[in-house]
Amino acid sequence: MQLEIEELLSIAKDAGKVVLAVYNDSEQAEEVKYKTDASPLTLADEASNDLIVSRLKTFTPEIPILSEEGQNIPYEERKDWEYFWCVDPLDGTKEFINRNGEFTINIALIHNRIPVLGVIYVPVTDTMYYANEETGGWKITSDGVKSAMAVDKNSLDWVSVGSRSHAAPAETEVLARYPVVKNIAIGSSLKFCLVAEGLAHIYFRHGPTMEWDTAAGQAILTLSGGKMTKLSGEPFLYNKSSLLNGSFICSAQHLTLRDE
Repeated sequence: MQLEIEELLSIAKDAGKVVLAVYNDSEQAEEVKYKTDASPLTLADEASNDLIVSRLKTFTPEIPILSEEGQNIPYEERKDWEYFWCVDPLDGTKEFINRNGEFTINIALIHNRIPVLGVIYVPVTDTMYYANEETGGWKITSDGVKSAMAVDKNSLDWVSVGSRSHAAPAETEVLARYPVVKNIAIGSSLKFCLVAEGLAHIYFRHGPTMEWDTAAGQAILTLSGGKMTKLSGEPFLYNKSSLLNGSFICSAQHLTLRDE
Protein backbone atom coordinates (compact mmCIF):
# COMPACT_ATOMS: atom_id res chain seq x y z
CA MET A 1 0.00 0.00 0.00
CA GLN A 2 1.43 3.33 -1.11
CA LEU A 3 0.65 6.16 1.29
CA GLU A 4 1.70 9.80 1.19
CA ILE A 5 4.21 9.95 4.02
CA GLU A 6 4.13 13.75 4.13
CA GLU A 7 0.53 13.71 5.35
CA LEU A 8 1.45 11.36 8.19
CA LEU A 9 4.38 13.56 9.20
CA SER A 10 2.00 16.54 9.20
CA ILE A 11 -0.47 14.68 11.42
CA ALA A 12 2.28 13.80 13.89
CA LYS A 13 3.60 17.38 13.94
CA ASP A 14 0.15 18.84 14.51
CA ALA A 15 -0.45 16.35 17.33
CA GLY A 16 2.86 17.51 18.77
CA LYS A 17 1.61 21.09 18.76
CA VAL A 18 -1.48 20.27 20.83
CA VAL A 19 0.67 18.24 23.23
CA LEU A 20 3.12 21.13 23.65
CA ALA A 21 0.24 23.54 24.24
CA VAL A 22 -0.67 21.50 27.31
CA TYR A 23 2.96 20.86 28.29
CA ASN A 24 3.74 24.58 28.30
CA ASP A 25 0.64 25.43 30.35
CA SER A 26 1.61 24.49 33.89
CA GLU A 27 -1.97 24.25 35.15
CA GLN A 28 -3.15 21.98 32.33
CA ALA A 29 0.04 19.88 32.46
CA GLU A 30 -0.64 19.08 36.10
CA GLU A 31 -4.15 17.76 35.38
CA VAL A 32 -3.61 14.00 35.51
CA LYS A 33 -6.23 11.25 35.65
CA TYR A 34 -5.57 7.57 36.12
CA LYS A 35 -6.88 4.71 34.02
CA THR A 36 -8.08 1.40 35.46
CA ASP A 37 -4.54 -0.04 35.25
CA ALA A 38 -3.28 2.97 37.27
CA SER A 39 -1.38 4.41 34.29
CA PRO A 40 -1.58 8.20 33.99
CA LEU A 41 -3.68 10.08 31.44
CA THR A 42 -3.24 13.78 30.76
CA LEU A 43 -5.22 16.35 28.80
CA ALA A 44 -2.44 16.09 26.21
CA ASP A 45 -3.10 12.36 25.63
CA GLU A 46 -6.73 13.06 24.93
CA ALA A 47 -6.18 16.11 22.70
CA SER A 48 -3.50 14.34 20.67
CA ASN A 49 -5.65 11.24 20.28
CA ASP A 50 -8.63 13.25 19.05
CA LEU A 51 -6.54 15.03 16.44
CA ILE A 52 -4.75 11.92 15.14
CA VAL A 53 -7.87 9.76 14.94
CA SER A 54 -9.84 12.49 13.18
CA ARG A 55 -7.07 13.13 10.64
CA LEU A 56 -6.44 9.44 9.95
CA LYS A 57 -10.15 8.82 9.37
CA THR A 58 -10.10 11.55 6.75
CA PHE A 59 -6.80 10.41 5.21
CA THR A 60 -7.61 6.69 5.01
CA PRO A 61 -11.28 6.12 5.87
CA GLU A 62 -10.99 2.47 4.85
CA ILE A 63 -8.29 1.63 7.42
CA PRO A 64 -9.42 0.97 11.03
CA ILE A 65 -7.60 2.56 13.96
CA LEU A 66 -6.41 0.96 17.18
CA SER A 67 -5.38 3.66 19.65
CA GLU A 68 -4.33 3.63 23.28
CA GLU A 69 -7.22 5.94 24.06
CA GLY A 70 -9.66 3.88 21.95
CA GLN A 71 -8.46 0.38 22.66
CA ASN A 72 -11.70 -1.36 23.62
CA ILE A 73 -12.41 -2.92 20.24
CA PRO A 74 -13.42 -6.59 20.67
CA TYR A 75 -11.02 -9.12 19.19
CA GLU A 76 -13.84 -10.67 17.17
CA GLU A 77 -14.28 -7.31 15.44
CA ARG A 78 -10.60 -6.73 14.68
CA LYS A 79 -9.14 -10.23 14.23
CA ASP A 80 -9.50 -10.22 10.44
CA TRP A 81 -8.08 -6.74 9.83
CA GLU A 82 -5.52 -6.83 7.02
CA TYR A 83 -4.37 -3.26 7.66
CA PHE A 84 -4.84 -1.03 10.68
CA TRP A 85 -3.32 2.03 12.28
CA CYS A 86 -1.76 1.51 15.71
CA VAL A 87 -1.50 4.83 17.55
CA ASP A 88 0.02 6.03 20.79
CA PRO A 89 -1.00 9.70 20.97
CA LEU A 90 1.48 10.39 23.79
CA ASP A 91 4.12 7.78 24.48
CA GLY A 92 6.00 8.48 27.68
CA THR A 93 3.23 10.07 29.73
CA LYS A 94 5.39 9.71 32.84
CA GLU A 95 8.16 11.62 31.07
CA PHE A 96 5.59 14.28 30.15
CA ILE A 97 4.51 14.57 33.78
CA ASN A 98 8.14 14.65 34.93
CA ARG A 99 8.81 17.37 32.33
CA ASN A 100 12.01 15.90 30.90
CA GLY A 101 10.94 16.19 27.26
CA GLU A 102 11.37 12.49 26.47
CA PHE A 103 7.90 11.81 25.12
CA THR A 104 6.77 11.08 21.58
CA ILE A 105 3.84 10.83 19.18
CA ASN A 106 3.70 7.31 17.66
CA ILE A 107 1.79 6.28 14.52
CA ALA A 108 2.26 2.87 12.87
CA LEU A 109 0.61 1.02 10.02
CA ILE A 110 0.23 -2.73 10.55
CA HIS A 111 -0.19 -5.13 7.61
CA ASN A 112 -1.01 -8.76 8.35
CA ARG A 113 0.23 -8.32 11.95
CA ILE A 114 3.58 -6.76 10.96
CA PRO A 115 4.48 -3.02 11.27
CA VAL A 116 5.25 -1.75 7.76
CA LEU A 117 5.32 2.01 8.43
CA GLY A 118 6.23 4.02 11.50
CA VAL A 119 6.28 7.69 12.47
CA ILE A 120 7.74 8.91 15.77
CA TYR A 121 7.76 12.62 16.50
CA VAL A 122 9.51 14.26 19.46
CA PRO A 123 7.64 17.53 20.11
CA VAL A 124 10.12 19.16 22.51
CA THR A 125 13.09 18.83 20.14
CA ASP A 126 11.04 18.98 16.91
CA THR A 127 12.72 15.78 15.71
CA MET A 128 10.97 13.38 13.34
CA TYR A 129 11.78 9.71 12.74
CA TYR A 130 9.95 7.70 10.11
CA ALA A 131 10.27 4.59 8.00
CA ASN A 132 8.34 2.64 5.41
CA GLU A 133 9.08 -0.23 3.08
CA GLU A 134 9.73 2.03 0.11
CA THR A 135 12.16 4.50 1.67
CA GLY A 136 13.72 2.79 4.71
CA GLY A 137 14.36 4.78 7.88
CA TRP A 138 14.88 8.56 8.04
CA LYS A 139 15.47 11.25 10.66
CA ILE A 140 14.62 14.94 10.23
CA THR A 141 16.10 17.39 12.73
CA SER A 142 14.54 20.66 13.88
CA ASP A 143 16.59 22.61 11.33
CA GLY A 144 15.30 20.43 8.49
CA VAL A 145 18.36 18.23 7.99
CA LYS A 146 17.18 14.86 6.66
CA SER A 147 19.41 11.80 6.95
CA ALA A 148 18.96 8.09 6.24
CA MET A 149 19.15 5.80 9.26
CA ALA A 150 20.89 2.45 9.51
CA VAL A 151 21.70 0.26 12.49
CA ASP A 152 25.35 -0.19 13.45
CA LYS A 153 26.28 -3.82 12.74
CA ASN A 154 30.04 -3.35 13.02
CA SER A 155 30.76 -2.11 16.53
CA LEU A 156 32.48 -4.52 18.92
CA ASP A 157 31.60 -2.31 21.92
CA TRP A 158 27.87 -2.04 22.38
CA VAL A 159 25.71 0.68 23.88
CA SER A 160 22.51 -0.58 25.47
CA VAL A 161 19.42 1.55 25.84
CA GLY A 162 16.68 1.02 28.39
CA SER A 163 13.71 2.60 30.06
CA ARG A 164 14.03 5.58 32.35
CA SER A 165 10.79 4.65 34.15
CA HIS A 166 10.50 0.86 33.92
CA ALA A 167 13.96 -0.72 34.30
CA ALA A 168 13.96 -4.31 35.63
CA PRO A 169 16.76 -6.41 37.21
CA ALA A 170 16.22 -9.12 34.57
CA GLU A 171 17.33 -6.67 31.92
CA THR A 172 20.71 -6.22 33.60
CA GLU A 173 21.17 -9.99 33.69
CA VAL A 174 20.48 -10.39 29.98
CA LEU A 175 22.63 -7.46 28.89
CA ALA A 176 25.58 -8.97 30.77
CA ARG A 177 25.72 -11.66 28.05
CA TYR A 178 26.68 -9.11 25.40
CA PRO A 179 29.66 -6.75 24.87
CA VAL A 180 27.87 -3.78 26.44
CA VAL A 181 30.24 -1.03 27.60
CA LYS A 182 27.72 1.76 28.16
CA ASN A 183 24.08 2.04 29.19
CA ILE A 184 21.67 4.84 28.27
CA ALA A 185 18.33 5.39 30.03
CA ILE A 186 15.75 7.29 28.02
CA GLY A 187 11.97 7.54 27.91
CA SER A 188 9.32 6.45 25.43
CA SER A 189 9.93 5.02 21.94
CA LEU A 190 13.17 6.99 21.64
CA LYS A 191 14.93 3.74 22.60
CA PHE A 192 13.99 2.20 19.25
CA CYS A 193 15.18 5.31 17.43
CA LEU A 194 18.62 5.24 19.07
CA VAL A 195 19.17 1.67 17.88
CA ALA A 196 17.76 2.47 14.43
CA GLU A 197 20.19 5.35 13.90
CA GLY A 198 23.20 3.40 15.18
CA LEU A 199 23.69 5.30 18.44
CA ALA A 200 22.81 2.20 20.48
CA HIS A 201 23.11 -1.50 19.70
CA ILE A 202 20.72 -3.41 21.94
CA TYR A 203 17.42 -2.79 23.71
CA PHE A 204 15.94 -5.52 25.88
CA ARG A 205 12.56 -5.01 27.52
CA HIS A 206 11.53 -7.49 30.21
CA GLY A 207 8.41 -5.86 31.58
CA PRO A 208 5.05 -5.61 29.81
CA THR A 209 4.18 -3.05 27.16
CA MET A 210 1.16 -2.60 24.92
CA GLU A 211 1.04 -2.91 21.15
CA TRP A 212 0.83 0.87 20.59
CA ASP A 213 3.97 1.34 22.71
CA THR A 214 6.11 -0.66 20.28
CA ALA A 215 4.52 -0.67 16.82
CA ALA A 216 6.01 2.54 15.37
CA GLY A 217 9.37 1.86 17.00
CA GLN A 218 9.50 -1.65 15.59
CA ALA A 219 8.74 -0.38 12.09
CA ILE A 220 11.48 2.25 12.29
CA LEU A 221 14.01 -0.19 13.73
CA THR A 222 13.39 -3.06 11.34
CA LEU A 223 13.14 -0.85 8.26
CA SER A 224 16.51 0.67 9.27
CA GLY A 225 18.05 -2.80 9.16
CA GLY A 226 17.53 -3.96 12.75
CA LYS A 227 15.75 -6.90 14.35
CA MET A 228 13.05 -7.15 16.99
CA THR A 229 11.84 -10.52 18.22
CA LYS A 230 10.50 -12.36 21.19
CA LEU A 231 13.21 -13.80 23.43
CA SER A 232 12.79 -17.16 21.70
CA GLY A 233 13.65 -15.56 18.35
CA GLU A 234 10.06 -15.82 17.11
CA PRO A 235 8.55 -12.86 15.23
CA PHE A 236 6.98 -10.08 17.29
CA LEU A 237 3.45 -9.77 15.92
CA TYR A 238 0.43 -7.47 16.40
CA ASN A 239 -3.34 -7.58 16.68
CA LYS A 240 -3.17 -10.32 19.29
CA SER A 241 -6.29 -11.34 21.21
CA SER A 242 -4.65 -9.59 24.18
CA LEU A 243 -2.97 -6.32 23.26
CA LEU A 244 -0.43 -6.81 26.05
CA ASN A 245 3.13 -7.48 24.81
CA GLY A 246 5.59 -9.92 26.34
CA SER A 247 9.35 -9.42 26.60
CA PHE A 248 11.30 -8.52 23.47
CA ILE A 249 14.83 -7.82 22.32
CA CYS A 250 16.00 -5.32 19.70
CA SER A 251 19.41 -5.25 18.08
CA ALA A 252 21.31 -4.64 14.87
CA GLN A 253 21.44 -8.43 14.48
CA HIS A 254 19.27 -11.44 15.29
CA LEU A 255 19.61 -12.47 18.94
CA THR A 256 17.89 -15.46 20.51
CA LEU A 257 17.36 -16.03 24.23
CA ARG A 258 15.39 -18.65 26.07
CA ASP A 259 11.89 -17.39 26.80
CA GLU A 260 11.29 -17.03 30.53
